[in-house]
Amino acid sequence: MSETVKTVVLNTNSDFRRAYWRGKSYKHPALVTYVNKNRAGICRIGITAGKKIGNAVHRNRAKRVIRAAFARCKPQLISGTGCDIVFVARTKTTYSNSNDIYAVMSEQLKSAGIMK
Repeated sequence: MSETVKTVVLNTNSDFRRAYWRGKSYKHPALVTYVNKNRAGICRIGITAGKKIGNAVHRNRAKRVIRAAFARCKPQLISGTGCDIVFVARTKTTYSNSNDIYAVMSEQLKSAGIMK
């Protein structure tokens, strides 16, 4: 039985800003991912969707799709790597399904070195 990585939600502005400035970014037309190592030993996740995405319905759908894609990625994360991950939704995220975002997300997390 494989051990799943414990994740916590990022919710302070300073944590998001630290990930933006110090983290490595991975860009795709549907999703941007910022990965920053931390000393906590746990994975902290943040999801943002700006007003460029659309109204509240579109922003919530984009965040829901990203959350569903990350739920599929979570069992494959490498345990013991403490990192802050911030996912930024783009306009194409709203019109994609979670399978498309999962493919993009897994590619980005593998290139970051935190996913098997």
